[in-house]
Amino acid sequence: MEKVGAKQTKAGKIALWVILILVAIIQIFPLIWLLDFSLASSTEMFTSGLLIIPEKIQWGNYVKAFVDGHFLLYLRNSVLINGLAVVLVIVVSIMASFACRRMEWKLSGFVKTLLLMGMMIPIHATLLPNYKIYSQIGLTDTIWALLIPYVAFSLPQGLFLMTSFLESIPVELEEAAVMDGCGIYRIIFQIITPMLKSSIATVAIMTFLNNWNEFMMASTYLSSQKWKTLPFSVLEFTGQYSSNYAVQFAVMALTAAPAVIVYIALNKHITKGAAIGAVKG
Repeated sequence: MEKVGAKQTKAGKIALWVILILVAIIQIFPLIWLLDFSLASSTEMFTSGLLIIPEKIQWGNYVKAFVDGHFLLYLRNSVLINGLAVVLVIVVSIMASFACRRMEWKLSGFVKTLLLMGMMIPIHATLLPNYKIYSQIGLTDTIWALLIPYVAFSLPQGLFLMTSFLESIPVELEEAAVMDGCGIYRIIFQIITPMLKSSIATVAIMTFLNNWNEFMMASTYLSSQKWKTLPFSVLEFTGQYSSNYAVQFAVMALTAAPAVIVYIALNKHITKGAAIGAVKG
């Protein structure tokens, strides 16, 4: 009986590994497909089959993507805008979660609920109203046109995670700090913030990944090259009658690379932070 049980356990593990490998292949295949097409020529795009075996690897697609696609300019804009959005979301989330969970005031519950309701608002519903407001106050085609909605749409998720982690911190620490003469901002940034490292990492990564490839708002609010982000590089190779599809795939591969690297490097923080936040929430 023990041998039969051991065989069944081993067979179950093998079946589990087979399923996980198949799922991993399905998940990774779009990246493989993207890289494969980015190294082919435009004339090879319309061949039959899921993948292409290029007659000659076209490294020139990536050179064109860098030079003609204004890749470095758009990369700088994406890094700057997303970096500022991450910092603002973290700071505001910490302060808002502390205000809603630790400070006693009449509208704390209402304000928290109001902020969390932002998770239910679709981006597309805000495009036209925001564009009209930005046009009237002169914010279109500026960094603020993207920074404000990026922070606004990432804040509810950040507040939710920060609040969940904050509830696990003993209130006695703050009471002791008050007895020692600490002010409110010193308590938040010198005592509370260091204890929220896991949630800060989770919020930062999720905010970065959510906004990195965003294109709908960017294409609506921006018109000049000054603040355009990486997704606009693809449009540089789109014409009225024809498009350079091979270079477009190269641009998409370069655009996806930073997000993939960040996710692979910090995946354990995303999993750990999301799991702990869900349990504590």
